[in-house]
Amino acid sequence: MTDTPARLIASASQTVGPFFHFGPGDHPQLGSLITPGTRGERLDLQVQVFDGDGAPVPDAFVEIWQADAEGRYVLPAPGAPRTDAFGGFGRLPTTADGSCTFQTIRPGRCGDDEAAHINLCVFMRGLLRHIYTRLYFAGDPHLDRDPVLALVPADRRATLLAHPQPAGSTTWTFAIHLQGDRETVFFDL
Repeated sequence: MTDTPARLIASASQTVGPFFHFGPGDHPQLGSLITPGTRGERLDLQVQVFDGDGAPVPDAFVEIWQADAEGRYVLPAPGAPRTDAFGGFGRLPTTADGSCTFQTIRPGRCGDDEAAHINLCVFMRGLLRHIYTRLYFAGDPHLDRDPVLALVPADRRATLLAHPQPAGSTTWTFAIHLQGDRETVFFDL
């Protein structure tokens, strides 16, 4: 017998949602991380969530958290007004095609070895616990040195890459596949 407490998780009767479209994320302003004074390369980040059959998930909820253009995370004191032009956090529900679009900037590198990335968290019906992943930018010359990406098997790293659409545009797309052959890499946090 051990003194370590058991880790409890919700049972199937306690699953989350689908209530995101009229609950905590039903305001499009929550998808804009930028203000007129925000420094950095502006982009529209379209995230699309797919289920195990490849069908869009129309009632998921996506949160993003990222560094600013200089690679710093903005952490204001709880309840304090935001003084920086960039908040670094956004949340949106997905639409009928399983997508949501954030207005943000390309984040700076956090340290010498990390490639620019955005952290994502997905909530949806049937998930007992939300899931975490990271988005990296295809073509970033620092991908080979990123210590977190190095933990991912080489044949799975492509599931963490966002791509410009069309090539060279300011719109980047990132697909989250919950299961299947193209399942996105998720992190156990």
